[in-house]
Amino acid sequence: MGFLADALSRVQPSATIAVTQKARELKAQGRDIISLSVGEPDFDTPDNIKKAAIDAINRGETKYTPVSGIAPLREAIVKKFKRENGLDYKASQTIVCTGGKQVLYNAFVATLNKGDEVIIPAPYWVSYPDMVLLCGGEPVFVPTTLAKGFKLQAEDLDRAITPQTKWIILNSPSNPSGAAYTRDELKAITEVLLRHPHVWVLTDDMYEHLTFGDFVFTTPAQIEPNLMDRTLTMNGVSKAYAMTGWRIGYAAGPDKLMKAMDMVQGQQTSGACSISQWAAVEALNGPQDFIQVSRKAFEGRRDLVVSMLNQASLLDCPMPEGAFYVYPSCARAIGKTTPSGKVIKTDEDFVTELLEAEGVAAVHGSAFGLGPNFRISYATSNQLLEEACQKIQRFTGSLR
Repeated sequence: MGFLADALSRVQPSATIAVTQKARELKAQGRDIISLSVGEPDFDTPDNIKKAAIDAINRGETKYTPVSGIAPLREAIVKKFKRENGLDYKASQTIVCTGGKQVLYNAFVATLNKGDEVIIPAPYWVSYPDMVLLCGGEPVFVPTTLAKGFKLQAEDLDRAITPQTKWIILNSPSNPSGAAYTRDELKAITEVLLRHPHVWVLTDDMYEHLTFGDFVFTTPAQIEPNLMDRTLTMNGVSKAYAMTGWRIGYAAGPDKLMKAMDMVQGQQTSGACSISQWAAVEALNGPQDFIQVSRKAFEGRRDLVVSMLNQASLLDCPMPEGAFYVYPSCARAIGKTTPSGKVIKTDEDFVTELLEAEGVAAVHGSAFGLGPNFRISYATSNQLLEEACQKIQRFTGSLR
């Protein structure tokens, strides 16, 4: 009998964190590395939000907070859901957590029993399946296709549902693909869910504000109010307001679930950082013009990266609707040989060789459950993106 828990044998370390770490190590050895592996905005947190945090420190807001968050923040969350999503929640139906990850974790700890299934469309954010496994559940993967824009199809969802299904996770816009569901696409999915009343919906709306062109964001409970009493609507301040390190995620849902999540959190971390919570109050209630500025910048970067990657030989890069990722296919590079004589057998080989040859760090698609693809985060300057894309073009051009 080993010292470590058996549950650990079911999970993997985060691939995105691993790639970022490898890029850091190469940089420390003096290599010139462009890392496109990190999923965080490169902008600074807006000044009004920073000031709100400093004011909170000066006011002495440095004590423990209620487990589910300070009242002003829970009220701000209620207002946000009403204002932006047309959803009516009470403050008691909200929870504030240490990042979006804790929202998910709380929900799974509070609801999953051994053998319960969680449907996860692939490609998926790396942490979903491992959280499900750590909480004793079974992830059920439903692959999507590049041809369908990496979006879950209603009939595939219908086929995947069993009596053991407890949750489906929807993430729109998606990490890693940037795919976002239109109102009609979501409607088709909610219609399936209406026929299966035992299935709960966990909607991860973290990238809500990063959609491009005239795309209109919608969330499942908004499209189908009959799903309200079995939907956990999750969001956070990290991506929209460039507040990744502040660690504030939040969610709203039915009373019984929120009480259970509050109990889990009360035995785990208790309330999130008090200063970060006051900063988040300002983020949600204060001026929202930062969102437009960063969205515009991200849209320009998306267009640049998609255009340059589609000019690279052997790559096919679809145009995503949101987030700050592209998920190009490197299928045509599989089986090719690098100048150093290495044969590229997998997407992991592709990104490893790209890092070695050109110093560009990306994450292999099989880490997100769907390959042969790779994920590039374009949350960095246009200059670096252009340089990185030229290096990728040079790398794919060298394959024989």
